[in-house]
Amino acid sequence: MARSPFLARVLAATNAHDVERIVDCFTPDYVNETPCHPERGFLGNEQVRRNWTGILTAVPDLVASLVREAVVGGEVWSEWEMSGTRRDGSRHLMRGVMIFRVEDDQAGSCRFYMEPVVDDHITADGFVASLTSGGEP
Repeated sequence: MARSPFLARVLAATNAHDVERIVDCFTPDYVNETPCHPERGFLGNEQVRRNWTGILTAVPDLVASLVREAVVGGEVWSEWEMSGTRRDGSRHLMRGVMIFRVEDDQAGSCRFYMEPVVDDHITADGFVASLTSGGEP
């Protein structure tokens, strides 16, 4: 499958740890929506710069990989994994989906579903029980 040129640019810039190249992948009026955490959404590629400066400082060996991707019209659907070691020696591992609206090889918006991977040993039954009871699994 041919890789989306936009995703190839974002992936290469991320793995090069080049904040300016990352920021260049997003329009100045970029809109980031985080449906599972609405307060974390933001506007503008200056916040992209702040986010990636902080991430790459905290996780200096960060490696991003694309697990899956699909292009549907102007939307680019992508599943990612980002891993590395934080400065305190702890593991950094995030997985999830980002759905970009791309025009002229820049993202104008994204629906962001990336989450830290949690090894909490909760089974599917335990998780469903916690959802339906409002308590701890």
